[in-house]
Amino acid sequence: STTASCPTLIFLSTRVFQMHNPRCRFLIIFFQLASIISFCHYVIGIRGEDNNTSAVKMGIILDLETEVGKVMHISILLALADYHANTSRGAIRIVPHIRDSKKDDVEAASAAIYLLKDVQVQAIFGPQMSTQTDFVIDLGNRVKVPIISPVTSPLLTVKENPFFIRGALPSSSQTKAIAAIVKNYNWREVVVIYEESPYGTGILPYLTDALLEINTLVSYRSGISPSANDDQILRELYKLKTMQTRVFIVHLQENLASRLFLKAKEAGMMNSGYAWIITDVLTSLLDLVDTSVIESSMQGVLGVKSYVPRSNELDMFTRRWRKRFRQEYPDMDQVELNVFGLWAYDSITLLAEAVEKVGTTAIPKLKKPDTRENLTDLDALGTSEVGSLLIDSMQNTELKSGLSGDFRIVDRELQPSPYQIVNIIGKGEKVVGFWTEKDGISHKLKMNGKTAKTNNKQLGVIIWPGESTIVPRGWEIPTSGKKLRVGVPDKGGLEQFIKVERDPKTQAVIATGLGPDVFKEVILSLPYAVPYEFIPFPIAHSPTSQNYDDLVHKITSKEYDAVVGDVTILASRSEYVDFTLPFSESSISAVVPVRNDDRKNAWIFLKPLKAELWIATGALFVFIGFVVWVLEHRVNKDFRGPKRKQVGMIFWFSFSTLVFAHKEKITSNLSRFVLIVWVFVVLVLTSSYTASLTSMLTVQQLQPTITDLNDLIKNGEYVGYQKGSFVKDVLTRMKFDSSKFRSYSTLEEYNDALSRGSKNGGVGAIVDELPYLRLLLNKYCRKYIMVGPTYKAAGFGFAFPKGSPLVPDVSRAVLKVIEGETMNNIIQKWFGNETDCPKQDGMATAASLTLDSFKGLFLIAGVSAGSSLLLFFLIFLYQNREILVTDDSIGKKLCAIAKVFDLKRDDSNSMSKKPSEGNESLTATVFAESDASIELSPNLPLQSPEIGISDGLGESPASEGFSTTETGTPVHETMSGTIEER
Repeated sequence: STTASCPTLIFLSTRVFQMHNPRCRFLIIFFQLASIISFCHYVIGIRGEDNNTSAVKMGIILDLETEVGKVMHISILLALADYHANTSRGAIRIVPHIRDSKKDDVEAASAAIYLLKDVQVQAIFGPQMSTQTDFVIDLGNRVKVPIISPVTSPLLTVKENPFFIRGALPSSSQTKAIAAIVKNYNWREVVVIYEESPYGTGILPYLTDALLEINTLVSYRSGISPSANDDQILRELYKLKTMQTRVFIVHLQENLASRLFLKAKEAGMMNSGYAWIITDVLTSLLDLVDTSVIESSMQGVLGVKSYVPRSNELDMFTRRWRKRFRQEYPDMDQVELNVFGLWAYDSITLLAEAVEKVGTTAIPKLKKPDTRENLTDLDALGTSEVGSLLIDSMQNTELKSGLSGDFRIVDRELQPSPYQIVNIIGKGEKVVGFWTEKDGISHKLKMNGKTAKTNNKQLGVIIWPGESTIVPRGWEIPTSGKKLRVGVPDKGGLEQFIKVERDPKTQAVIATGLGPDVFKEVILSLPYAVPYEFIPFPIAHSPTSQNYDDLVHKITSKEYDAVVGDVTILASRSEYVDFTLPFSESSISAVVPVRNDDRKNAWIFLKPLKAELWIATGALFVFIGFVVWVLEHRVNKDFRGPKRKQVGMIFWFSFSTLVFAHKEKITSNLSRFVLIVWVFVVLVLTSSYTASLTSMLTVQQLQPTITDLNDLIKNGEYVGYQKGSFVKDVLTRMKFDSSKFRSYSTLEEYNDALSRGSKNGGVGAIVDELPYLRLLLNKYCRKYIMVGPTYKAAGFGFAFPKGSPLVPDVSRAVLKVIEGETMNNIIQKWFGNETDCPKQDGMATAASLTLDSFKGLFLIAGVSAGSSLLLFFLIFLYQNREILVTDDSIGKKLCAIAKVFDLKRDDSNSMSKKPSEGNESLTATVFAESDASIELSPNLPLQSPEIGISDGLGESPASEGFSTTETGTPVHETMSGTIEER
């Protein structure tokens, strides 16, 4: 101890004193005593073992058996020396108490208890390892002493530990920089190699999340134990080599990483095509890795590390650090200063500033627990009265002139700085770019730490493993001789799409058809070789057999690496596999039998018009005939006569307008108006009928038995589909009865089922995808026809595992194949020339005309005829209003009106009487007839009301009416004849 060394020095000086000449004794004694006193005072002060109450004791726990521990040890000593050199005489002194944890968790815990209980330190720096720091942090929380640790594991969080300050960047802060590198080269999968320790596992969730944000998957996590031997490491590397992924992210400490890269070189994994990325800790401590390992096994590796700006202060400190390191460890090879040493220097500097902020008064010791019972070491720990003050002073602070750059603590966490991206070349590293969270990757960095405003977002020239300048693709087909396992459906039908056979000699599976042929051409067009083998997947005819969905699920179970064939791209399937771009279009439709040729039907002439249109047309004919008869009955002799003749005239007159002009003359203007409209209706109707009948008799059309799939549901028809197809699910969603489903596998089975029909064990329609239906129609041109609607589907594609790196390359190759002549040759090979069968237009078959097409026309004809009839009756009733104003019963009035209507009106002679007089005479006569039933004589002077259509409703001209002064006139004869006929 120091107190023991001082008497020893005094004793030695006395012995020296006795050896000298007595004359110089006094002078020698004076100088010796002065030197001894100065030395003892210095040692006691630096050890902190004086009784000066203005000294702050600080504990330091480091692994001094490691290079990093020794680097931080020297940095801490220099930081304290600089603090003491720059403070005034009365300032608080910081006295370090250093303990070596010796790479052992128990030693670290014991050192922490000793420092807190016996030495009663006010703060602790360290330990280095996360397993050691975890327990020390708990002690710090209990004693309320700040723990400043350079641990990088994100498993130790400052939020859960109020007296923990992280004096280094957590390994999680670099994950976005690593993800940016992966994204820069469009790598879709990576393998993470990590150390099976809290140091290694802490980064995994953060790294996985950062990669998922850029749509990159961690295809495999390879954990390596720190105690693993070289054989175990080599076996793990060979396992990784059998996988497709060729991008590896390494998160190991320097010793384990050196062994890994030596074995990777031995396994041939440091050649061209591989990409290796090392994390911050390993890149920052690259100087600790043996130079021979770097030159032989780490060439072309990329790394990220915290950026430390160069400065004159850093250069001067580096020279001082090297000198002090040689003094403290003279027997050790020179070690270079690294970022952990700089962080340690800046952390101690911040702690010293916090001590000054707390005050220059006496620093109290730990407050002991108030108890007299026997206490354990943990129970005997007191609580610090200044720890809370130090934490408050340090939890949000900044050291702008720090040696490591902008050393800023926010919420007791060191904030990230820009990251350097380096490429290991030769014995060292070459800076190829930078990364910041704000600007991402850039080639240059400004002096203030912000990325330069430049369009260059790429890294510099990188030498990849194998001394290659070509960016690795990120994946390769495994070189272990394993082929790509390609599943193909074996269903024994529709061989134009897929046919599976076995070679009789080699028993190798041979797949042919549209799908396999396109796949073979796609593989040949890839810029690299992809060995593959076909594996048949049976799809039998039994109801419980497997289907296409089961085939695709074989990829998720890792039984197949891909699926090739007539596999439709569906949204449900894309949830667990990735499809390439489709190589064939597809939609869902139905094929039904065609009807027999209606031209051989004896009643085909009734087909052009629907039944309701025939009925409506006949009714309108009768109505028009009746209207014309009413309008012409009193003024036209052709519409008079016996009742049978008049009824026949009603039908004859209107129906005769269909084929020829009638011989009866029309005298009433109202009748002419009605006939003008009616003739136009007849013209349109006959023209439409003629056109429809001509089409039915001359155009060769294939008419379907069913025009809509809903008719199948209404009629309870059976529906056929292809065995194993997803069409069954589509039909179920369309509300088809599943008991009405029947599955088939070949075109011949389709033909047989459609020919028999639902009632004879067949089906009423086949619902399938367009490629299959076109093949069926191409073979059976005249028997079947396609009906709508058509439901769109994505088409046929190749299926691969989720995130497979083959998908983008195969999709591009598919585009090349289908855009070239190769695709036409494949289609011609398997399907022939589709123009050999005439095109069928099942959606444009001629249908019978319906009433809806003529509603407007019939409405016009009906309104015009009805309005003319109404106008006639209004005029007739007005001219015979004397009958309506009599006191007779309604029945007698109606009989009188009917009798007047039945009388023929004479327009040839002038009336000698006024109309009113004639009307009065006629009225009296009509009522006399009605009462006495007296037979009218030929000389009875009757006058009928005149209907002057052309003169309006006014008084009739004098030339109209009946004359009574002359006998034997034509009017008299006509009247007599009319009465006799009646």
